[in-house]
Parts: sequence; C-alpha cells; structure tokens
Amino acid sequence: MRFFVLLLCWIGGFNAVMLAQSPLQKQVDRLAADPVLRHGGLSVCVLDVASGKMLAGHDAERGLIPASSLKVVTTATALAVLGEDFRFETVLEYDGQIDQNGVLRGNLYLKGYGDPTLASDHFKDVKRLEALLKELVVQVQAAGIRRIDGKVIGDASFFGTQTIGRTWLWEDVGNYYGAGAWGLNICDNRYLLTFGQKTQLGAQPNILKQDPKIPNFRLVNELQSAERGSGDNAYIFVSPYSYTAFVRGTIPVGTGTFTIKGAITDPPFFAAYQLLTALENAGVATRGEATSLLVESWQGKEHTNKRTAIHTVYSPTLRDIVVETNMKSVNLYCEAMLRYLGWHQRQEASPEAGLEVIQAFWKKRGIDLSGFFMADGSGLSPFNTVSARHLASIMTEVAKNKTSFPDFRESLPLAGRSGSMRYLLKDTPAEGRVWAKSGGMRRVRSYTGYALGKKGQLLAFSVIANHFTCSSSEMRRKLAQLMRTLCQ
Repeated sequence: MRFFVLLLCWIGGFNAVMLAQSPLQKQVDRLAADPVLRHGGLSVCVLDVASGKMLAGHDAERGLIPASSLKVVTTATALAVLGEDFRFETVLEYDGQIDQNGVLRGNLYLKGYGDPTLASDHFKDVKRLEALLKELVVQVQAAGIRRIDGKVIGDASFFGTQTIGRTWLWEDVGNYYGAGAWGLNICDNRYLLTFGQKTQLGAQPNILKQDPKIPNFRLVNELQSAERGSGDNAYIFVSPYSYTAFVRGTIPVGTGTFTIKGAITDPPFFAAYQLLTALENAGVATRGEATSLLVESWQGKEHTNKRTAIHTVYSPTLRDIVVETNMKSVNLYCEAMLRYLGWHQRQEASPEAGLEVIQAFWKKRGIDLSGFFMADGSGLSPFNTVSARHLASIMTEVAKNKTSFPDFRESLPLAGRSGSMRYLLKDTPAEGRVWAKSGGMRRVRSYTGYALGKKGQLLAFSVIANHFTCSSSEMRRKLAQLMRTLCQ
C-alpha cells in the first residue's frame, strides 16, 4: 500500500514537472510573473478537447471579470436551445374593426418579440428603416386601411421594462454599446451624433446632426476639445425612457467632423413615430398620435382587445445573428438572446430567467459552475465573475456537438483574418489557427476560444487579465504572445 501511495505521488510530481516544463506552461508562467500583473489577477486554462486534459494553466479556478468573452456562453447556449434556424418575429396588427370606408376603428400596433435586428445595418438582407417602413405601409394599405381612428402604438411588452443590465455602469448606458434590449427594437437602438471639430483646446464642438432624428429628444452639450489624436472620449449620459441627455468628455481638435454613437432611449415610441410619419406621407390619415404600450400602461390604459395580425417581419437566422454578435461584439444581440431564452424555457422574458436557463443548461452537461457569477448576457457588467476554467470547459463541451460546432467556431474572430483578431497574430504560426472572442473594458482584457496545436489537435482555452498596470494595447500584445504559443 505504501509503495502504491509513493508511486502515485511520484507520478503526480512527474506530471507536474512535465506540465511546468512545457513551452506553453513556461509562457504562461512568464506572463503570470510579469510585473504589470503584480497588483492584478490572471486566470489561464488550456484544455485538450479530445481528452479534457489541462495542458497549461495559472489560477485556472480564479474568478475574474471576463468582459465580452462572456458572449461565448450566451451565444453557444442560444444556438443549442433555440436552434440555428430560429428567427425572431415582429408583428404588425390592429384591434377594433375596419369599416366599409377603410377606417380603422381601433389602434395599429407594431409588436416586437425581441428581434434585435429590425432595420439593422449589420445584415445585407435586412431592410433598412426606410425600406422597412415602406413594407409596413404597403401591408396596412393591403389590409384595406385608409384612415386610422386610433393610435399607432409600439408594443414592447414582450420583454417587460428591464431593458438594461441592473449593474451596468452609468457611463455606458447612454452610448451605443450600452443600448438596452426592448421587446421592440429598431435600427440597433442606435443613433449617430456628428460634431463640428474646433481648432482650440478646450473649445466646445457644436452638434451638427443627429441621425436618425429622435423627436422630443434634447441633448445638453458639455463636450470639450482635446489634443489631436486623443480619440473618442465622449460619453452620453441618459437613462432608458428619458428624453434629456448630457454629452460629456472630449473629442480631438481638428477642422472636420467627428461622429459618435448613442443609444436610443425609447425604441418602441421611436418605431411608432416613424411608422405614423410613413403612413401619413403615403396618404393614410391618422390622428397624429404615436405612443408606446408602456406609456399607455403608465397612464392606466389597458389594451386587451383581440388583435388581428396583418404582417410578420422575420429576423435573420440565429446562426447569422450569432456570427454578427461574436464578430462585432454586439451587446444588444446577446441581451435579446438572454431574455428570449428565459421566455423559451421559463415563459418569462427577463434577464433573471435567461440567466437561470443558461446556468441550468451547462450544469446539466456536467460543467462545474461553482464560483460562476453571470450578471448579464453580454459581459458589459463589471459584476460578472468567471474563471478561465469555466470558459474553457464550456468551450470543450460546445466542441462535442459535431453538428453545430463548425458554425459556432466560425462565428469567432480568426487570428489575422477577421473581427477583433483581424490584425492580431498576423504573419505568425497562429494566423488562421486561433478562433477567439475578445473581451475588454477598463483594466480588463480577455480571450476565449479555440486553437489548433502544433500537431493539429484542437485546444479550448481562456485567458483573463484584470487590473494590470500597463496599457490595454500592451496587455493585448502579451496575451497574443501566449496565444501564439498555443500553435507552436
């Protein structure tokens, strides 16, 4: 018995030495010992997909903030639960009756079921706003409606009122990447704000244009001009459903224009207003009242009458949405998937229900989620805390599904070729051999995905760095060196 115990200890020690002596582990150890991480945290886990064996790691179980690397969990779950061919829907419908003169004695509704891609410019086959409105107007006219005696209503009730993450930062929620997920979304819930640059430091750039124009929306301009080349440091501060926003921070001095992107604070009303305007321009008379079902409910008005559907607009397939989500790191799309997962499995289209579905899904597949704290679907919350082991293990499980795995892997940015990895690891042995979703926020940098090892074996990996003292770009280079070693 003593000999057996000694033998086990010897084998364990031998394996530990071999792990420590591998070039990959040496690279991990060098990164872990880097002075820029003296006050920070690093979690690394590299798994062989075929065997599940850990090939290299450092504090693999340590919980850190992953930022957008977390999107792989949401997108992989959505594909598995909803299916690659799933499509979101938006329905044009009315209540009341259409009389013999073509007068709708009731209201016209645009009811959303969570489609985050309606009138998006991310997809070539999705109709832009003008074309979408034309399609909807044609369908109203085809239904025999010549005049609307009621209101045009944007119905976003499907997702409820919690449109943004409860723990998102105040400086994020007014900007395009902090756009919330409504039951009815439109134009990626995003607008462009163009400024005329000034040549003097500290001078206030003037607002030239808002596109699309949002009715009743007031922008308080507190922006200043900073040194040339300082980049976009402008932030829009506003809460959902609010109509007064403050623009603060800086843009560079110059003689041209500079454009930033903001979040539409009330997409259901904006959609209803755009539809009402399009109807009137096409000769369909209205009372001139556009509103949202949320406003109506706040006013104590119920809309429980039976509705008649006129037309349904379908989103691209979930497969295509996931590609766009992971390639361009679109927070809105992940948040919509999260809420729909809650509806699909729990009949509750809320973030909380969606998070419960995600955790239950991976637990059922044997993933140890102790210490796994997921606060949203997109990774925007600084309250997300996961380890590299969590993410690498989930990636390993995803790879076991031979049917959906190729599409999921191709949704991830490819080293030296696409997405956030387009310029990373170019002209190195890792080009075209590392697929990874990146994550980044202030003092956070991460990568999660797959790599082909030197012998062509598939590796699942995750690396998360928090609270480093170097610049984000420098940390990116350090993590790129580690990813390069995966392929050597």
